[in-house]
Amino acid sequence: MSFTQSVYHIVFSTKRRKTVIKESCEREVYKVLYDLMTNQGAHVYRIGGMPDHVHILADIGARNALSDFVKKLKQESSFLIARHPELRLWEGWEEGYSAFTYSAKDIKAVTEYISKQKEHHKRVSFIEEYRAWLIEMGISPDVPYFP
Repeated sequence: MSFTQSVYHIVFSTKRRKTVIKESCEREVYKVLYDLMTNQGAHVYRIGGMPDHVHILADIGARNALSDFVKKLKQESSFLIARHPELRLWEGWEEGYSAFTYSAKDIKAVTEYISKQKEHHKRVSFIEEYRAWLIEMGISPDVPYFP
């Protein structure tokens, strides 16, 4: 029997980074994402974010290719989110995404980080944070990899 663990911290933003995910309905948006991911066989550790982007920590499973998984997740969730009456300004997700891999020992720290997004972004902008991730992962922060 084969075994894999593919824990990804996936980040993507709303179209044109519009602040359209209202706090009053973010749990419903996260539920849509959660249900779609678990239906694809993923184990979701945490979903959180801000009005203009989401963070997901999940083990997507061996049968899922990351790019196909995220593409399907974004397409299907965008369709469902657009039907929400409080999200009339919803235009969809931005085209790109970012994904960083983590080991099992990092799961607790990353889930805590995701759960504290609102506090975190009071101190650090998304762009500053993203540049720091790129540097941490050994990627040049001067290349435009923004999700």
